[in-house]
Amino acid sequence: MDPIVIACIAVFVLWLLLELKTSRADGKIVRKIHPYRQLMPYIMRGRNESIAYLHLHVRAEPLEAYLKEAGPKFGANVTHAIVAAMAYTLHHLPKMNRFIMGRRTYEREGLYITFSMKRKKLDKESKLSVVKLRMNEEETFKAICERINGKISTERSGKKTHADKEYALFNLMPRFGLRAAVGLVRLLDYYNLLPRFFIEPDGMYTSAFVANVGSIGLPPAWHHLYEWGNCPFFVSFGAIEERVVWEDGEPKPIRVLPYVLAFDERIEDGLSGRHGIEDFRQLIENPHDFFGCLSEDGSDHQPIFEKRTR
Repeated sequence: MDPIVIACIAVFVLWLLLELKTSRADGKIVRKIHPYRQLMPYIMRGRNESIAYLHLHVRAEPLEAYLKEAGPKFGANVTHAIVAAMAYTLHHLPKMNRFIMGRRTYEREGLYITFSMKRKKLDKESKLSVVKLRMNEEETFKAICERINGKISTERSGKKTHADKEYALFNLMPRFGLRAAVGLVRLLDYYNLLPRFFIEPDGMYTSAFVANVGSIGLPPAWHHLYEWGNCPFFVSFGAIEERVVWEDGEPKPIRVLPYVLAFDERIEDGLSGRHGIEDFRQLIENPHDFFGCLSEDGSDHQPIFEKRTR
């Protein structure tokens, strides 16, 4: 047989095997899905072609009162509360902890929240750092705060992190080499060949990305979704502010935490999203009940993922 024909057959067989591969290091393919939703990744090929925005807010007075107690006890602040509330919401709505890759829908293995922070609080020239956390079902809110504070301390220590070393390595490449390397990573990702050791530390392979720009005094940003990685949610929180609302026919000033939610609508329908928004609101507006960890006897030190209703 002609060597060219043999080579063509080999390439075809390899391509076919790659097309049939559905297992990934960070997720499991969702088999049972509505036919229309199966088509959506082919009709809307990228996350920013499929993006939907929601401009929302929650009452902030209960959270501010809670943090006045929790802050001195274990260093809790607004960012900690947001990360914990997002984790709780996605844990109890597993259909939202999914992502699209290679035109297929996957259920994520584990639950991760990524958030950004300045490397130095008071330094105007300080660069942003990205922290990715795998959420633990058994952790209390206090334990989550302590783990986040430990990560922040590491990032602000001045030591080179895994991400710093990775960026430095890529930046040594010439332009054509860097383009080729990024293209190779995207190709491996598309065919589910990207290894776990590459995915695990990358902050863009996450259930949700949280940016608390209110910590630097900014309003919430209308932010795109990153095509790199597989993150389907970007949530931007602004500074707590006063607004006037109408209650019982009377104008009333209240304090609110505004936020903008950007999500990939290919992963799930709006009904699940509505339930998630309500769960998030319940946590932020009832922090003493949901977060707890204020009593000395440990009676309110329950795991953050424990289902609670009001």
